[in-house]
Amino acid sequence: MATVTPPVPGRRHRTPLARREARWAYLFLAPWIIGFLIFYAGPMLASLWLSFTEYDVINPPEYTGLDNYRQLMSDPAVARSLGNTVYYTALHVPLVMLISLGLALLLKRVGRLQGFFRTVFYLPVMTPAVAVGILFLLLLNTQDGLINRALGLVGIAGPSWTTDPHWVMPGVILMSLWSLGSTVIIYLAALQNVPRDLYEAAAIDGAGPWARFRSVTLPMISGSLFFTLIVNTIASLQMFTEVYTMYFGNRETQNTFNSDAASFYVIHLFQEAFQFLHMGFASAMAWLLFVIILIITLIQVKLSNRFVYYEGEDK
Repeated sequence: MATVTPPVPGRRHRTPLARREARWAYLFLAPWIIGFLIFYAGPMLASLWLSFTEYDVINPPEYTGLDNYRQLMSDPAVARSLGNTVYYTALHVPLVMLISLGLALLLKRVGRLQGFFRTVFYLPVMTPAVAVGILFLLLLNTQDGLINRALGLVGIAGPSWTTDPHWVMPGVILMSLWSLGSTVIIYLAALQNVPRDLYEAAAIDGAGPWARFRSVTLPMISGSLFFTLIVNTIASLQMFTEVYTMYFGNRETQNTFNSDAASFYVIHLFQEAFQFLHMGFASAMAWLLFVIILIITLIQVKLSNRFVYYEGEDK
């Protein structure tokens, strides 16, 4: 008489069908896993190793321990570029979120034309970053730029956006508002998902427009606000292409302004790696930026527990 082996407590027994499905799942995931290992995990581990070496691409890496990280802490150029990046992020992110939310609230009221305006606001996001840099280099030109010409029509002398160190950063922030369309679309989708019943209940209770916005709209779209806060913060801390095109890819512009004013952290990292061939030092810079982004993101996630409302979650 055949005996049946009882299942061992705590051990999961997979059926042949489940094992076959698991094999197929891993097979379909294999291209992504291989791509991740080759193009992400591999280079990250390599850069971590290089950050402890002195490497100029030509000669083999020479292990130097923590020398690159010590130099990071004392290099004024690194501190200046990091300061510019943090300053830009602190202004850019709130501006993009506030303007995008205002535009989304307006789009919600346009009715049948909403689809047209969604397209109009999102089209600039599709513009290549290099083209945006060249476009705003022309728009912000001190003599012939369209922005200064428009200011001149109302009797205002436009500033030297691309040559005055005090106006370089405002010009970059102005340029960054060009691509806020994706944030607008996210907010519009979130606003459209707010239940109308909540507004009606608030109105019955005597809540005015501002009270409804504060007590109903903001809590219900707080998840989208939190998402765009993280995404825009990470993107701002990695600002590169547009600024490099405007101020470092044009020799004439480089010769007419103090490059320190537009020296963002990733631009300085790029110069150390590919202009001066300080690959070890640039790798250390990359890992410092990774740690900074990780810490900021963790802080934002921690604070979100107090301010972000998720539907169906008990508070």
